[in-house]
Amino acid sequence: MYKLSLAIKRLTLRNLAIALLTTSLLTACGFQLRGDYLLDDELQTLYVSSTDVHGELTRLVKLSLTRNQVNVLKRSETDIPELRIISDKLDRRTLSLFSNGQVAEYELIYSVHYQVRFSGEDAKDFRFELYRDYQDDPNLALAKSRELSLLLSEMRTSGADKILRDLARIQR
Repeated sequence: MYKLSLAIKRLTLRNLAIALLTTSLLTACGFQLRGDYLLDDELQTLYVSSTDVHGELTRLVKLSLTRNQVNVLKRSETDIPELRIISDKLDRRTLSLFSNGQVAEYELIYSVHYQVRFSGEDAKDFRFELYRDYQDDPNLALAKSRELSLLLSEMRTSGADKILRDLARIQR
C-alpha cells in the first residue's frame, strides 16, 4: 500500500513538472489564447461608428473592444481614431438541389466592409468574407430556421473577432 501511494505521488509530481514546463515554454514563445488582443497604444481609445448603429456586428465589436480594455467613446473627437463599420451583409449561393428541384444546400457568404481612420489621415479600407455551408430540408423548417439563426450569429461573432485581429495588426 505504501509503495502504491509513493508511486502515485511520483506520477503526480512528474505530471505537474511536465505541465509547468509546457506552460513556461508556451509563454516564452509569446503564445496567447485567442480573444485577448494587444492593440497599438493609439487604438486604446476608439470611436466606433456604423451605418447600422444598433446592428449585431456593431454591438459585438464594441463588446469585444471593451473586453480588451479599449475605451470606446460614445461621441467622435478630432484626435481619436475611428472604426467605421460601413456594411455587413449576408448572401447565399445554391450548392446542390434535391431530385425534385428544391434547394438542398446553400453556401452562406457573410461580407464585411469597414474603415479605420486616424486623425489627419485617409481612412484605411478593410474587407473580408466568411463562408459556411448550410443544408436545408423543407420537412424540418422550424429546426432549420433555428440552425440558420445560430449559424448567422456565429458568423457575426467570427466577423467581430476578425476585425479585432485586423486592428491588432495595425502598427503606426
